[in-house]
Amino acid sequence: MTDSTKKTINFLQEFSVPLIAGVIIALSWANLAPDSYHHFVYNEIIGHFSLYALINDIFMVFFFAMATVEITQSLLPGGALNPLKRAVNPIMATFGGVIGPIVVYLTLNYFFGSPEYFKGWGIPTATDIALAWLVARLVFGAFHPAVSFLLLLAIADDGIGLLIIALFYPDPLNPITPIWLLFTLAGMLIAYFLRKKKVTSYWPYIIFGGTLSWMGLFMTGIHSSLALVFIVPFLPHPINENKDLFEDDPQDHSTLREFEHDWKTFVDFGLLLFGLTNAGVQFSEISTISWLVFFALLIGKTAGIFTMGLFATLIGFPLPKGMNRKDLFVAGLVASMGLTVALFVAGVAFTDPSLQGAAKMGALFSVGSVFLSFTAGKLLGIKRKTTEGSLSE
Repeated sequence: MTDSTKKTINFLQEFSVPLIAGVIIALSWANLAPDSYHHFVYNEIIGHFSLYALINDIFMVFFFAMATVEITQSLLPGGALNPLKRAVNPIMATFGGVIGPIVVYLTLNYFFGSPEYFKGWGIPTATDIALAWLVARLVFGAFHPAVSFLLLLAIADDGIGLLIIALFYPDPLNPITPIWLLFTLAGMLIAYFLRKKKVTSYWPYIIFGGTLSWMGLFMTGIHSSLALVFIVPFLPHPINENKDLFEDDPQDHSTLREFEHDWKTFVDFGLLLFGLTNAGVQFSEISTISWLVFFALLIGKTAGIFTMGLFATLIGFPLPKGMNRKDLFVAGLVASMGLTVALFVAGVAFTDPSLQGAAKMGALFSVGSVFLSFTAGKLLGIKRKTTEGSLSE
């Protein structure tokens, strides 16, 4: 692979171009030729699986696996969430960023919504980690402490998001049958056994442990896209973590690192198909629930993160050095983008296509936080830090 090709791929990944392109194509196609779009996405192509099902049940297994890699690495000594005291403020802000949207969503739904919208409360709890990281670097500058703060927050948010999906959003087409979780437990035991035997290739973990885990979740009625969440932590990894998120450690040749390296590009570019199959919403489907999701993200996320971040400072867990209250408020705005996981949760929260589409439109509206973040940064006089030790208006 040539250097120019590598630079192009890195650019596309860094700026989330595949996902954004998929969303734009889906919106255009669904509104210009809805019948054609619906046939492309939902027509069965492999057995009883449509493209939509393949993406959400198979591809998203690897998407959530990448999130689990980030969480696992961050919990290691030297990682972003270790020791815990270092991460208390962003973790508390994360809880604010989860609870805030739920409170706003349920409150607005009580006054303006409908009982059938209730299940959508989990949609606005998500933060799109890749977009948040990108926008934070553009608003604050690459070396501003708010960027690391947002990464810590987004990592913790990923962990909570996985729990919410597993516990509160079972597969609507399959009733919960807990006995089948023994398959998932068997997959975890196999992964543990492989690690004890010092198996360094990740393939046996994924093929044997991952397949059993997927079958167990699928038959239990829990969304099978979480299958590798239970396997990835068993992949052999270093005792210590010596790299920042989104950066390579050339000295790390562990199984966990190899798995991340081999599958990250596939996941990043596969998000084009995720966007294409999940964001095809007709503008005519915009309804009250669209605004419930949007305002829960915008108001709930921002207020929750800002409030809990300040509360943490009052009880002795300060913001990162060089970060102030204005930075915290803008960081909350940046975190209100809930695109990828919010679209996924909207898809599993509702079986009614019209409710599902309207809820997804609210998640898509949250991209507007990009412009609000830049505007707030300018109005509040946020000082950008573009190099180590430098601050600029």
